[in-house]
Amino acid sequence: MLVEGGPATATDIGHRLGLTAAGVRRHLDALIAAGDVESTIGGSRFEQRGRGRPAKRFRLTPTGRGRLHHTYDDLAGAAMRKLRDVAGDDAVTDFAQDRIRGMVGGVDPVAPGGDGTTSPEQVERTAEQIAEALTASGFAASTERVGTGVQICQHHCPVAHVAAEFPELCEAETTMFTELLGTHVQRLATIANGDCACTTHVPLVPTAEPVARQTTTPQTVTPQTTTHQTVTPESGTHRQTSTTTDVQPTSDRGNRVEETR
Repeated sequence: MLVEGGPATATDIGHRLGLTAAGVRRHLDALIAAGDVESTIGGSRFEQRGRGRPAKRFRLTPTGRGRLHHTYDDLAGAAMRKLRDVAGDDAVTDFAQDRIRGMVGGVDPVAPGGDGTTSPEQVERTAEQIAEALTASGFAASTERVGTGVQICQHHCPVAHVAAEFPELCEAETTMFTELLGTHVQRLATIANGDCACTTHVPLVPTAEPVARQTTTPQTVTPQTTTHQTVTPESGTHRQTSTTTDVQPTSDRGNRVEETR
């Protein structure tokens, strides 16, 4: 009623909603305590006032107005689709990266020590800073030790509906986490995909993964000799000529050209 009719007195509210004065005050006290409604003395400056003390009116606060239905997701989705149509996929990726960079801009990145390694304590401390920065942006994030790592859990995503259509938003977060933490992180779940939380695993104990080298087992190349017979026109005799061909191994034949001498 306050949205449709603007500021109103308790008497007006009671008459329109069929509530007693005590019932109206109980509802208004709860709304004021929640920060959704505030009271003001008097009405519009164009309103004619009678004698006596001006009536107290009640109106919505910005917080109360924010609890109403909005179509921000629809607007954001439309803007993102237009950005992709006009500037391409790279523009969407750049926007997503700029967005998360602005949210975690105050986080101290993990710096390796003199030996080139990072301490688990430093990685965990940076993960906590990331969670705090995300919480300040409406993600309700926290960290939790799990086994030999720590998990960053985002219990709420204010852009989940948009992220479901534009996964670049989630991918940019994972890339930024890796950059700040100095280690490869793994996204285990996302609200945009229907999970109950966005969960990112951060290893605290680095594991050495040797790079497998591809080796080729030397193979003996057996020359093959082919004998050809040609007829000399002048003498009518046969002359034998031989051609020797080095046949490459089957596994290497796709990368080399057969040599013939």
